[in-house]
Amino acid sequence: MKRSAGLLLYRFKNEIPEFFLVHPGGPYWRNKDIGSWSIPKGEVEEGEDHLSAAIREVGEETGIKIDSERHKFIDLKEVSQNPGKKVIAWAVEFDLDEAKITSNHFEIEWPPRSGKKQTFPEVDKAGWFGFEEARKKILPGQAPLLEELNENFI
Repeated sequence: MKRSAGLLLYRFKNEIPEFFLVHPGGPYWRNKDIGSWSIPKGEVEEGEDHLSAAIREVGEETGIKIDSERHKFIDLKEVSQNPGKKVIAWAVEFDLDEAKITSNHFEIEWPPRSGKKQTFPEVDKAGWFGFEEARKKILPGQAPLLEELNENFI
């Protein structure tokens, strides 16, 4: 079973929690919005500490550098994103300008069976959302992460 690790970033604006989500890049996700956003996350490499993997993946997908010594991480319950993938996540309070993210890129054959390779950003946009909007935008399998964290604020 594949395991991904990620961080659910949150901040407070006028004492109301907001959640940071990223939208996957590439042609498959281009016109998808509701139910397609994610926490920044990625696969855990063999023997890698899960929290270290989460911090690394956030850096690769957004350019954000989070210092594990300076921030308090809240363990969230592991979720199943789909039958073949588990997501391990932590929440951390961290504010940033979503317009300034920088993502790594991946290469795929596009259009399919064309023989042409194209490069796309792993994350094409990011945003801060209140709970209700974030709940609609996030991948259904990751919604319990939002719900668990939001319960801490009620």
